[in-house]
Amino acid sequence: MKMILAGSVLTLALSACTMMSPMTYTLGKQPAGGALNSSGTVDVKKDAMMVMTSAKVMGLAPNTYYVAHYHNQGTASTDPCSSNGPAIMSSKMVAQSDSMGMLTLMGSVAASDVMSATYFNIHTASDASGTPADAGVSCTPVKIM
Repeated sequence: MKMILAGSVLTLALSACTMMSPMTYTLGKQPAGGALNSSGTVDVKKDAMMVMTSAKVMGLAPNTYYVAHYHNQGTASTDPCSSNGPAIMSSKMVAQSDSMGMLTLMGSVAASDVMSATYFNIHTASDASGTPADAGVSCTPVKIM
């Protein structure tokens, strides 16, 4: 009897640690992107404690720093990417595009920090620390579940 109970507890514990199926979102160009023709995807995986994010974007300026993070819904619009919502700074990711304008961003954040996020936004950065230089060049609405 003890052996069966221990196995059931282990099965339950392991199932609580599994990742949800990844959600894939398509990035769209934003007005601040100007002449850039950015496009790409954002893959989001969530477990009980963390949200892991991977973004792949092309059509950006070469050898340029970009910063991305989740945002909460703002009040400027009902469209999340136009709502001008506050950034969730704990979700900040910074990377530099390659010589072809390709960018890969990866990061993880506590799930509790981004559960209310309504969009994921990529900005040109003014420096390597990720200070945003514009309102965003590429964006996608998200729903973290």
